[in-house]
This record gives sequence, C-alpha cells and structure tokens, in this order.
Amino acid sequence: MTERRYDPTADEWVTFATHRQDRMYKPPTDDCPLCPSRPGGRLTEVPRAAYEVVTFDNRFPSLSPQPPAPEVAGTELYPVAPAFGRCEVVVYSDDHHTTFADLPADRVRMLVDVWADRVAVLGATPGVSYVMPFENKGEVIGVTLAHPHGQIYAYPEVPPRPARELRAASAYRDRTGRCVECDVVAAEAAGPRCVLTAPTAIAFVPFWARFPYEVHVVPRAHRPDLGALGEQERADLSGLLHRLTRGYDRLFGFSLPYVMAVHGRPTDDERDWDPVSHLHVEFTPPHRSATRLKYLAGSELAGGAFLTDVAPERAAAALRGAMG
Repeated sequence: MTERRYDPTADEWVTFATHRQDRMYKPPTDDCPLCPSRPGGRLTEVPRAAYEVVTFDNRFPSLSPQPPAPEVAGTELYPVAPAFGRCEVVVYSDDHHTTFADLPADRVRMLVDVWADRVAVLGATPGVSYVMPFENKGEVIGVTLAHPHGQIYAYPEVPPRPARELRAASAYRDRTGRCVECDVVAAEAAGPRCVLTAPTAIAFVPFWARFPYEVHVVPRAHRPDLGALGEQERADLSGLLHRLTRGYDRLFGFSLPYVMAVHGRPTDDERDWDPVSHLHVEFTPPHRSATRLKYLAGSELAGGAFLTDVAPERAAAALRGAMG
C-alpha cells in the first residue's frame, strides 16, 4: 500500500508506505548498498569504484512521481490521495566509516551546492510544494544504514512544521512589518545562546529550544532558500555546519546522533513566499546528557507541548566549550 490519507481532526495528511517494511535493515558493512561497486564485487546502488557525493532515487520511497492509485476509496470526511512526490538519497562519501562531521570542509561545501541544486530541480516538478533536505544520524534516531547519507523529500504540500513556521512568520509580518527570523538572528547574534558565528551566518540554541542541545544555523541576511545564497554565504553556512557537527561529537565524547533538516521557501506558486520564508537549518539531537535521551512522551506526543531539561543558555555555553 502506498497512499495518503487526510486527518480532518488535525488538517494534516498521513502517508502510508507499507512496502518500506521490506527495506534493507542494518546490513553488514560488506553488504552495504551505499558503498562503491568494487571491481569483482557485487553491484551496489552506486555503480562506481569511487565517488565524492552521489544522489539517486530511494528504492523504497514514501512518495513517488508515478504513485499507484489508493487501495481504499476516499469520502468527503476522509479524502485519500496517491502518495505523489519524490524521495532521494544523498550519499556524502564513499568511505563507509565516516560521518558528516568527519568530512573535509570542501565536501560539506559541495553538499550545500548539491542541496541547492536538488531543491531547485525537484521544486520545479509540477505538483511539488515543498522540498526538504535532511539527515537522520544514529541508531537511536532509527537509522537502518550506517553509511553516511541524508535524504531529500519533495512533498505535495508544505509539511506541518514548516507550515506552522510560515503561518507564524506571516502573522508576525502582518503585525510588525518585519521578518521574525531576521529579528531572531539580530537578538541572538551576540547573546548568551549564540554558539558559532561567521560573517554571513550564525548558529545558536533557540530561546524556545524543544530539545536540550538543539541548534539553528541561519543566514544573517534575509534569504528565502538555498538558491538565494551567494558564494560567501554558502561558504559560511557550510563552515558553520562543519564546525557544529564536529563540536557536537566533542560535547559528550562520542558521535552525537541528531536530525538535521533544511527549512526553506515552499516551491509552489500559491503565493509570494519570499517575505516570510527565511532559510534555516535545524539540528535536534535526542541526548540530554552523555547517558540520557530526551524521549518524546506524553506531553510531547499527546499534547504537542515540549518539556526540556536543560536551559538554552546552559546548553549554548556547553556547546561553545566543545567547539574547540
């Protein structure tokens, strides 16, 4: 089954992709599908003996450009739609044992260009409304392939969290005439929650951090998406991502799991999104200490109300100390 079902009680779509139950689960290193295809060895997803960065369509996509018809009939109360969209894999390196933090700086810079290119290409697809590059890192996040990689999803509508951010930004602009993210950057740039700075971007623990060591990396100037960044801005953004992930690994002395997601401008033509969309990269690590995780439990999952255990100012100070 591959289909989308509408939840009228929350005004949200839920995607069902039951074929993903059969995807490869924690294969041994010598059977990794993301490693290069070595001479004399088996053919992997990458038919090359060596590579730097590779993107390709996910073999077990949640969304596809030619989805099958839904298996159930929709009603006025319960609309059903095909699971339209695209799901791509972005492999960071041909070295199975590296991570994003271990990449050379120029490789991270290349990744920013790859993200920008794929967002532009996928976003130009008719029917696609939002494109989000992201990375799930670590077994506690649910990663099933250890090889360093991320993903890019092209959605038929703006996902709930970016949609809430855009609604809030629209309301703020209507009220003040300004961009809320621009005001946040101005407030955080030299404050106690700032972790790293560059000439055109900053990284900070949000005042409202939902996770103890959550960090946002944001351009100082109002840039609606990756494609709007100039050369220096791309270099600064990639530099902060590189320094931050390395600092994360020093924070508790191990390779820190996280979810990293790039939030940018919707790609549909429903409205002029540029005034209310301000590009930012969100990192949400699940650890609240070296030995304890921040679980999403009753208040978070049932109520949507986050409770955190570490003050953002204290988290930022710890992260600054880990940046080296």
